[in-house]
Amino acid sequence: MTVTRLAVVLLAAALVVMFALLAAAAAGTLARLDGATYPAALMRAATTFAAVLTLAAAITGVLAQFLR
Repeated sequence: MTVTRLAVVLLAAALVVMFALLAAAAAGTLARLDGATYPAALMRAATTFAAVLTLAAAITGVLAQFLR
């Protein structure tokens, strides 16, 4: 693996994590505004974070199959 390809992979992974954090923060904020308790809002945020990372992993797997 070349250095350029490694850099692209690392930047893409960082972008996915940042997007997951943004989605989790939005979900937690919306849950709290809806009247959820702090623990419930944190659980919704954590669930959203895990769901975004899982979806990104699934999409990566599908794209890897098609791009070979």
